[in-house]
Amino acid sequence: MNRLIVLSNRVMLPSLNNKESAGGLGVAIEESLKKSGGIWFGWSGEVSKEKEIKPTILTENNIKYVTLSLSAENYENFYNGYSNASLWPLFHYRLDLVEYSRNKYLGYKKVNEIFADLINPFIIKDDIVWIQDYHFLLIAKELRKKKCINKLGFFLHVPWPSKEVLMTLPDHREIVNALLDYDVIGFQTKSYVLSFLDYIVREMNGVVNSNGFVFANGKKFRVQHFPISIDTKKFVELSKNTDDSTHVKRLVNSLGESNLIIGVDRLDYSKGIINRFKAYENLLDKYPEHKRNSTLMQIAPTSRGEVWQYKEIRQELETEAGHINGIYSDFDWTPIRYLNRGFNRRILAGFFRRSQIGLVTPFRDGMNLVAKEYVAAQDPANPGVLILSRFAGAAEELDGAIIINPYDIEAITEAINLGLNMSLDERLHRWFRMIEQIQDSDIHRWCQNSIKAIEKTMV
Repeated sequence: MNRLIVLSNRVMLPSLNNKESAGGLGVAIEESLKKSGGIWFGWSGEVSKEKEIKPTILTENNIKYVTLSLSAENYENFYNGYSNASLWPLFHYRLDLVEYSRNKYLGYKKVNEIFADLINPFIIKDDIVWIQDYHFLLIAKELRKKKCINKLGFFLHVPWPSKEVLMTLPDHREIVNALLDYDVIGFQTKSYVLSFLDYIVREMNGVVNSNGFVFANGKKFRVQHFPISIDTKKFVELSKNTDDSTHVKRLVNSLGESNLIIGVDRLDYSKGIINRFKAYENLLDKYPEHKRNSTLMQIAPTSRGEVWQYKEIRQELETEAGHINGIYSDFDWTPIRYLNRGFNRRILAGFFRRSQIGLVTPFRDGMNLVAKEYVAAQDPANPGVLILSRFAGAAEELDGAIIINPYDIEAITEAINLGLNMSLDERLHRWFRMIEQIQDSDIHRWCQNSIKAIEKTMV
């Protein structure tokens, strides 16, 4: 096996690796790196006041972890600025929230250059370099400038927008041209692949041949979809062993006979949480039999709290939850439990297993692994119902879910009512289709398939 080098925004350091907090992606990447004796680069998560910042290097279990802090200026321009105030809303079709400045783009380029400078001395002959996500779109271009001839792969974890949406970004051509220096460009879904190729063919006069290679601007590369997944086996086992969880016991006792409708999302305007709240209010009004017999619990830990859009969505959700609870609450029942904090994966698995409805309704999402975790956590004898946005990448795979338009509040209402009244036979039928899918294509297979695709270009 060729040695693997990975660059991601954040690195799962060994000290942070425990059974309950480690996500499937980190575990799968770590597993591949162990096999090859690889290197994992990334941002430390720290902002340094020092002018000259040196990387921190840790070697453990046949893996070298190399992390770098960012200066305050680079953090503001690269992370808060171009990555999360320009690219993130654009890729999630929120053109109204895109903030663009030339200075922030130059800051983004600078950090990509810094990481390319950091990585390049570590690369030896036959190494495979695998770059993760929208923070590092320009890395291949920077490495090629340094005469790197190694095979370079890229995977985008978020959606890729349509040509028309992408072209609203002033730097769209420069960014796409930089991507062409990768040997394999990976996306979550077939739809994102088609959107990317549409741009290549119509804007760059690119050609896709019968062998799957793409030619554009004198470059030859592959574009493929690799639907990311979860560590299905591990999550199933995790959910089975939650009976002794204090949190789960407290939740079950507090619900009584009430059906639990659960949503778990990072606090973000792309997740469709506000329409979820409005749909539940509509449910209580339209189907009063669900009053006192249902509870919506929304878990939404804060992220990027210093960005104004995230402060705004938090305030909006708190106001809406308070409004609904003010109208419908009784002295011994509260319709919405809104929790602005996170829980570890074992607790979440227990919550999923004891819920009747899983609400996953993003306005746009690359994949959404919560949908797959919800399916994996279910009791095979009495599974809950997954309600899933058609604009989540997972909708291409999980056809056993009730697929809805997250912009249609009435449709979400009807889906919740349908789920709460669904027969056991239908729930079992839907669940079996979905669990088979995520068992066949788990995170380890995703990782293997992605790396193999890059290796194939070496032949």
